[in-house]
Amino acid sequence: MNNRRHDDTLFKLLRSKSVNGYKFEAEYVGKLGLYVAALNHQRKKEGDNPTIGMIICKTKDHVEVQYSLESSNQPIGVSEYQLAKLLPDNLKSSLPSIEEIEEELNRSLT
Repeated sequence: MNNRRHDDTLFKLLRSKSVNGYKFEAEYVGKLGLYVAALNHQRKKEGDNPTIGMIICKTKDHVEVQYSLESSNQPIGVSEYQLAKLLPDNLKSSLPSIEEIEEELNRSLT
């Protein structure tokens, strides 16, 4: 895999799967594991720590995540996020809703 294709593919995977906040799917672990291994082989320099993959999802099933991660030998973590809980009440009304952000991101990806 050449470096340019790898960088483009990695960015598209991270942008489309993490930023848009999909439900966790088991195949994300395999895909991210490929990119973690590729980064370690192609970009990691002597003295660098191993790459850690992180899948950020809107929702996840803990059992599915556990079984998926047990099948991988790469250091990968899976986390859910909930934006509404992170924002103070006084900022919520001045920002776009989660749905508006997701719609805009989906439009920019197509």
